[in-house]
Amino acid sequence: MKEPLCQLFQQVIEQSNEKEKTILKQLLEGYMNHIGSDEPYLGKLLGMKKTVTDSNCEITIPISEIIHNHLGIVHGGITATLLDSAMGTIASHVAPPSHGAVTSNLNIHYIAPGKGESLTAIAKVIHKGAKTIVVEGEVYLDNRKKIAHSTGTFFIVKIHEG
Repeated sequence: MKEPLCQLFQQVIEQSNEKEKTILKQLLEGYMNHIGSDEPYLGKLLGMKKTVTDSNCEITIPISEIIHNHLGIVHGGITATLLDSAMGTIASHVAPPSHGAVTSNLNIHYIAPGKGESLTAIAKVIHKGAKTIVVEGEVYLDNRKKIAHSTGTFFIVKIHEG
């Protein structure tokens, strides 16, 4: 596997322009940050910085061309991923011991375009039931302008260890 990987990497380096090499560098740095981690790859590739308390979860990611759409603003799917990550994290945090939470429903209202240095999602639980948890989330730019509002329902599931 090492040789084909080295060949592919060499081809990418030779055929990429400087902008593409900058993006590749960001992706490789995210991958390097994942080595030895039990966090999901996606969070590391996006550069997620996470803070979880008993009352909320806050996740910040840098805005770069990696997450832009064809209009040069943050892709709505990235905003959705950020919300789902923050909301799912707090839902899992408040789930009973040996349980986690998975998304059942996610509603997002996009309010403004994602332009700036970073995005921050803040999620809090608004209802915890026996089988589901309802969470509210918001995404802000680095200038504190709100760009999205979301609600979601999460199923409480038993974690299978093994």
